[in-house]
Amino acid sequence: MEKRKVIIDCDPGIDDSLAIMLALKSPEIEVVGITVVCGNSPVEMGFENAKKILKQMNRLDVPVFIGESTPLKRDYVNALDTHGEDGLGESFLPEVPGFHQDRSAVDFLADILKKESISVIALAPMTNLARLIQKDKDALANIDTFVSMGGTFKSHGNCSPVAEYNYWCDPDAAALVYHTMHELGKTIHMVGLDVTRKIVLTPTLLEYICRLDQETGSFIRKITKFYFDFHWEWEHIIGCVINDPLAVAYFLNPSICQGFNSYVQIETEGISLGQSVVDAMNFYRKTPNTKVLTEVDVYSFFQTFLSRILDLEPEKLDILQDLI
Repeated sequence: MEKRKVIIDCDPGIDDSLAIMLALKSPEIEVVGITVVCGNSPVEMGFENAKKILKQMNRLDVPVFIGESTPLKRDYVNALDTHGEDGLGESFLPEVPGFHQDRSAVDFLADILKKESISVIALAPMTNLARLIQKDKDALANIDTFVSMGGTFKSHGNCSPVAEYNYWCDPDAAALVYHTMHELGKTIHMVGLDVTRKIVLTPTLLEYICRLDQETGSFIRKITKFYFDFHWEWEHIIGCVINDPLAVAYFLNPSICQGFNSYVQIETEGISLGQSVVDAMNFYRKTPNTKVLTEVDVYSFFQTFLSRILDLEPEKLDILQDLI
């Protein structure tokens, strides 16, 4: 089976880390590089966290590239209140020294996309991708499949009434990427809060993971405890929403989510800063640039996620259906 080559653009981040784990455990894809941008955590912290996850997975062969440290225009606002002061749930895992690359994330993206068609799973603010457009717009045309964890259609925002964090953190970058993809006739698969909010790692599911694999379960428990506490305090959810792994699972199996094609633009000013404006009724009469996902098969997601990270056949997850 020929593997699909993928770049993961991320800001680790608790759920980014879980997404990286899923990607590395999926035999259908080859992660050719991880590019880090400021977002959930400052870019240098995100770089260190990516290495910690790769070490946990015994995959320090995957190169990690440091990207942009500030948004295009607005002031940078991190999400360490959500992810803990170390960006990994205050797990304070040991540092992994070294592994700095000679190239920046933007240079890496430009170089590799000139050579071959590669898919991108964007789990973070799109600053790296916007800088890529400014450096070499044509490189974006060589992206095979583009999946973005970001935005929201009918669900409320998670950092304002209408905006999801990744697009709110750097709305100018998101707006530029969406506009450019439209110009190029390409599609963004928007895995937004309408579907990710339904992906809740509950205490029961976490205990099930621990029973099946104590080592992996303990690691996930360590990096998600802070996340559990945050979700209870702010949303009264018993569990934590793990947004980013759904973007990877959708890339692996698009039938996990359903949605519709639409033209989408991102608001860059005022009270609606970062809002993904979905022209569902086609007022603008513009060709769609986005597959807006609105429904998700929660059981299929967790079946994929658990079977991959635990190295189990899906049928071995005998009581999973009862735990969802």
